[in-house]
Amino acid sequence: MKFVTFRTADSASRAGWLTPQGIVDMNLVSEGELPASMLDFLANQETYLPQALKLEQSGLAPTYSLAEVNLLAPVPHPRSVRDFMAFELHILNAAKRLGQQMAQAWYEIPAFYFTNHQVIQGTGAKIARPRSCEWLDYELEIACVIGKEGKNIRAEEAEDYIFGYTILNDWSARDLQMKESKIGLGPAKGKDFATSLGPYLVTKDELAPYRIGDRYDMEMVARVNGRELSRGNFKDIYYTFGQMIERASDGVTLYPGDVIGSGTVGTGCLLELGPEVHRWLEPGDHVQLEVTGLGILENAIE
Repeated sequence: MKFVTFRTADSASRAGWLTPQGIVDMNLVSEGELPASMLDFLANQETYLPQALKLEQSGLAPTYSLAEVNLLAPVPHPRSVRDFMAFELHILNAAKRLGQQMAQAWYEIPAFYFTNHQVIQGTGAKIARPRSCEWLDYELEIACVIGKEGKNIRAEEAEDYIFGYTILNDWSARDLQMKESKIGLGPAKGKDFATSLGPYLVTKDELAPYRIGDRYDMEMVARVNGRELSRGNFKDIYYTFGQMIERASDGVTLYPGDVIGSGTVGTGCLLELGPEVHRWLEPGDHVQLEVTGLGILENAIE
């Protein structure tokens, strides 16, 4: 299933799922048995998901057409967002551009930082370039959303804790980030202003055709103003989501609605590509991220 959060012209945000014909409002069609928010759904998804599947398979007519709704991030208010750096090529490319050596510690542990979970944007939303930023960048990523509470989760058990996957754009103010990094702390103000998720949250069973062992063969593409700039594949990830979840849950409880980002795929940002390929993003630019099985996430810069 492809779960969505949406808003109509005269309603607060609602949750449901996408069909070829439109959007099904889960709370409405279930007569209140299913919740109106994805966070509430995820908190009790082991009960709610079978109910949703039964309704979906019954061939319900959609509640709304896509033209009648505004899609928000599928989980617009996640409990937390941890973003990893799991693609080796991205780290190598970025280090080379910055004249740095690859940190050998990267091969010892999957590393992450916490980003601002209060500034989540969905597809179609406009992203405001920070006032003090001149080097705005996109980052082409995939995220998993946790569907079951757990602590000290082993990598080989992590699949049971993943509800589904979505596209993530980890917007970066590179000039702010580079100043901060010299201090020795992780990304903060350079990542504080926006993160995009969407367009929907795909349950992991839908991605089974792309699975190869503990990875997925899924093309990842980024375009700016219609021009393809980045292309990679999810199967090239160095650390799997299982390994990331094991690291994140070491001594810490993960909760339904927590988001885990993969980090940027190789070539998946302007920092890697360099100014000879494309300038930094400016107001008016349109950024489109596309991933096999996960759809297209698009935003305009303002």
